[in-house]
Amino acid sequence: MSAQESNHFVDVFHVIRYWLDLKDSQILNITGWFSEDNLQENRVKIIIGNHILDQTMEYFDDVESRLLIKTLGGTAKKLWLIQAKLPSDFTEEKELCIETIANGSQHVYTSFLLPIAELKQEQGKLPSCVDSVTFADGSPTIQGWVLSPSPVNVSLKDDKGNDIPHTIQWILRKDVSSSYRGSNALDRCGFSLHVNDAAVDKVTLVFSDGDVHQTSYPLQMKELQRMWNYQNSFSGRALRKMKNLVTGHYAQKSARYIKHYGWGSFFHAVSARLAGKPAPGRIDYTTWRLRHLPTQQQLEQQRNTKFPYEPKISFVIPLYKTPENFLQLLIESIQKQTYSNWELCFSDGSGKDTPLKEFLTKVTAEDPRIHVYYSETPLQISDNTNIAIQHATGDFIAFADHDDLLAENALFECVKALNESSDIDMIYTDEDKVTGDGNTYFMPHFKPDFNLDLLRSTNYFCHLCVVKHSLLDQVGMLRREFDGSQDYDFVLRCVEKAHHIHHIPKVLYHWRAHMDSTAENPESKWYAFDAGKRAVEAHYHRVGLPVTVSHCQIPGIFRADYHWEEKPLISIIIPNKDHISDLDICLQSLLKKATYPNYEIIIVENNSTEDETFKYYKKMEKESDKIRVVYYKGIFNYSKINNFGVSFAKGDYYLLLNNDTEIINPDCLEQLLGFCMRPDVGAVGARLYYNDETVQHAGVIVGMGGVAGHAFAGVPRDEVGYFARIISAQDYSAVTAACMMVKKSVYHEVGGLSEDFQVAFNDIDFCLRIREKGYLIVYNPFAELYHYESKSRGQDDTAEKKARFLGEVDRFKLRWPEILEMGDPYYNVNLSLTDPDFSLRNS
Repeated sequence: MSAQESNHFVDVFHVIRYWLDLKDSQILNITGWFSEDNLQENRVKIIIGNHILDQTMEYFDDVESRLLIKTLGGTAKKLWLIQAKLPSDFTEEKELCIETIANGSQHVYTSFLLPIAELKQEQGKLPSCVDSVTFADGSPTIQGWVLSPSPVNVSLKDDKGNDIPHTIQWILRKDVSSSYRGSNALDRCGFSLHVNDAAVDKVTLVFSDGDVHQTSYPLQMKELQRMWNYQNSFSGRALRKMKNLVTGHYAQKSARYIKHYGWGSFFHAVSARLAGKPAPGRIDYTTWRLRHLPTQQQLEQQRNTKFPYEPKISFVIPLYKTPENFLQLLIESIQKQTYSNWELCFSDGSGKDTPLKEFLTKVTAEDPRIHVYYSETPLQISDNTNIAIQHATGDFIAFADHDDLLAENALFECVKALNESSDIDMIYTDEDKVTGDGNTYFMPHFKPDFNLDLLRSTNYFCHLCVVKHSLLDQVGMLRREFDGSQDYDFVLRCVEKAHHIHHIPKVLYHWRAHMDSTAENPESKWYAFDAGKRAVEAHYHRVGLPVTVSHCQIPGIFRADYHWEEKPLISIIIPNKDHISDLDICLQSLLKKATYPNYEIIIVENNSTEDETFKYYKKMEKESDKIRVVYYKGIFNYSKINNFGVSFAKGDYYLLLNNDTEIINPDCLEQLLGFCMRPDVGAVGARLYYNDETVQHAGVIVGMGGVAGHAFAGVPRDEVGYFARIISAQDYSAVTAACMMVKKSVYHEVGGLSEDFQVAFNDIDFCLRIREKGYLIVYNPFAELYHYESKSRGQDDTAEKKARFLGEVDRFKLRWPEILEMGDPYYNVNLSLTDPDFSLRNS
């Protein structure tokens, strides 16, 4: 069979589910189907380490099997059960690989790699699966299967541990039960569980066979129902493909995706990547990518380009029993680079019995730019990478993983940047994911320019990362005590010393997303996240900031809480005109919830007309010595009102606060103050919600909607946003003055709010002037408030108001033309300026 013909059979076996036998944990069960039933001699070969496993295969072509395959988007009729015998020492290996043998003549690698860590987690659990959750009649119906040689107790609990009424029907599932030979009692291991209460939300489905084995599935019914309603808006093929993400084996990956990137991103990914078309007005990544790939003519021009400065770039890549096909593709992607002054330094830490020796010997003989260094003993990742670094001779060091891919123009773009700016110490680029077969690119990560606080929240640099050799010599190599997040620790040490960190907003690196990827399966690498936490803690200690670091609800996202000894006075400035019901909610939340003791509240009265308003002022001044009312007599000008209020402030920190806000977390003031007390920070903003529990503010993007707009506005409160940006502390160009803390010294250094902006954009202009002075503007998601501003209120419903607004738009554009033309450095030029959810720009 020719190479061209063999490509037809890539990924012909589709894995649905795998589980370990309860009686014999060395028996691995796998169910799946072949793409084409007419292939007469299809087989799979299962490899772990140097072992090809003994196995048996059995197929089913009954009604239930065909229905399952159809539900998962397949066209085959036969469902296969494979049973493989694992070696006794299989837990010492890293991963298991499944290959397809098509028509008995040639094998090809499939896209399925199974981390052994996942198999370890399966030990001691009841084999089970939640295939789907549906809401056809309004109440949830959960379908799936559970295997046990003894009777299984099925319970459904609410978040307080109480039993939830339900009915359960057991059904035939031969595709699963056949893994237990001769146990006919297990045939009816499938179940359909109907929940009698349509109002349930957070529940846990628990399977137990007594005190020995137990498996539980936490389910959020309201979110699942929202997804069910959403998916029913699709039709035909698109609907069936969406079910591909919420049934069977894919349910695990869907849950991880949702947990990491939020329901909004999940829905968008479904509609764009699976349904084959983007949401209205949007563009799917496949189409976008094809538009932005360099042409062959452009690539050829790059190959013929001679730069004044042509540094040598050394790739340093650790190997450990790497699958040859993935390694071959990585090498080819480097050899295809349009910039040729590079070397590739491999360190093979597989040990003396490395399976890669023959392959690597051939590769190095064919290309003198490739070097391999072997270790007699197995090496952990830091020591392994350091060996490659020690032998690197380049002016810059490039880090890559052993199974990923580079865009052909990756090095060209890096060297182009180095020629445009000679003081660059570090470069990082945008990236995306690629499936194991290399055919599908998805989940692009379009990053901001250097964002110190985002980097302290998560290692968003990732790939491609290029570091000046002299900087590496200064900070030292990778440290084994941070294995798992050794790159995070290294990057943090580099940015502490680097003078110029450059971001290239182009997708130049493709991260292979098989099942061992932390992005696809974050739970499989908790050790890495613990190491990441320690890396961030070490960074804060080195730079002298009093911070404790903790994990967020998303693996790999870290929270910083500051503990300054000084407790300075905060002056809270609240403009008000009537609306005392709103004001009272705001004041009571501060007086009754806030745990920070040292603050004053200055209410700036702005031409109220109701007697009750002034009675309320007197009442509050009498009840609390923290409250003082000052009287502004001029016409409405938001900037003048706040500047007037600030003139009465005694604190070293000002909190500009709208009267229609309500603090949620008691340590809200501490959260804002913690960041604001840093010498490099000028102002800090909060996460604000509308009263319908959607995001009102999570930072400001300059250029959004023509001038500026709030990031993630309208997104449900419990979502984490694009690459968890909603819940990550980070720097922005601006934050809203509906809740903004600013240093007294910085406020006066920039001259306060510009009174040229009476209503709109005064806070954005203020923040940009703070940025001009070299200070950071920080968004802290852990300072949370409600902002009861109506999302649909008519702000510009008169000719006068419209004229004033348009005048302020023009004024802002005249004052800040560069950022509007070049793009917000804390956003990305490839992202939309019409949708606030970080979707792709349709251009």
